Amino acid sequence: MLTSSPFWSPVVAGLVPYVPGEQPKLANLTKLNTNENPYPPSPQVVAAIQAAAEQGLQLYPDPESIALRTAIAQQYGLQRDQVFVGNSSDEVLAHAFFALFQQAGPLVLPDVTYSFYQVYCGLYGIPMHVVPLADGLRVDVDTLVGPAGAAIAGVVIANPNAPTGIGLPLAQIERLLQMHPQHAVLVDEAYVDFGGASAVGLIARYPNLLVTQTLSKSRSLAGLRVGLACGQRPLIEALERVKNSFNSYPLGRLAQAGALAAFEDQAYFAQTCAAVVHSREGLVLQLEDMGFEVLPSQANFVFARHPQRDAAELAAQLRARAVLVRHFRQERIAQYLRISVGTPAQCDTLLEALAAILG
Repeated sequence: MLTSSPFWSPVVAGLVPYVPGEQPKLANLTKLNTNENPYPPSPQVVAAIQAAAEQGLQLYPDPESIALRTAIAQQYGLQRDQVFVGNSSDEVLAHAFFALFQQAGPLVLPDVTYSFYQVYCGLYGIPMHVVPLADGLRVDVDTLVGPAGAAIAGVVIANPNAPTGIGLPLAQIERLLQMHPQHAVLVDEAYVDFGGASAVGLIARYPNLLVTQTLSKSRSLAGLRVGLACGQRPLIEALERVKNSFNSYPLGRLAQAGALAAFEDQAYFAQTCAAVVHSREGLVLQLEDMGFEVLPSQANFVFARHPQRDAAELAAQLRARAVLVRHFRQERIAQYLRISVGTPAQCDTLLEALAAILG
């Protein structure tokens, strides 16, 4: 396997890339490993994409995504120039790391969180100050500070956190913002629509707050790749400057049309989110009946461990039964499984497989 080349830039050899969840082609697969929404997107989304496909794909899309940004701004009570969109929230996050966190000091982040944050730091040469989660794998905002007496580049957290699913109340987000008035604080809200508290309403009072979200989870558009950021104008302008130095057209016509329709069909959005939350609550109770310890989740997944069974072994045995869940080898969470919330039928299949495994 190729491990180096004289043609590589020096930084490439030292990169530790992000490893996405497995996307296998197995028959009769129950796929609960990548936190996709178990329900399809709104029929309005499909119709909008079909209409867009018939209307000018030979032409470039709107580079500013004006209609989509206007709809998002109206949804959240913001101005359009306080909204940024990109090709997935991963791209939006990457632009934010490049635009905001290449500073003199390290970026502060929890030790157990979305693993792409550390990948971005490696890619952009951003030093990190990693803070351990508190007891119960909870984020303690009072610990999210840099080394004593040292400057920092900013703070990034996921809320609800991933892969734990635990959310912080808005009062704690506000405390974090007040602790770091001179530094950007990025709050990644990929899972907020499943029971978390969004910080978007704090943007007017805190110029250091940038909130990112994705349409992959709650709006069932993982295959379309659309993400967004909200913040006061100077932060959004920073993202725009990076985007227009990288790719002026990050969202194609189909993505813009589908995303716009997803924001316009709020009833369908609310219905599917409620269905996922209902299934999550039932899944937690049944896992606990089987002896699992389940962390409190405000996401579309649960994080669980069985005191008497090895998590890696459980994941392998489930896979042998065509049920996929996510296992992380990181030391502090190596005995946990992250299980996406599926349809009721998918949850039943998971539970039946676990019952057979546990005996």
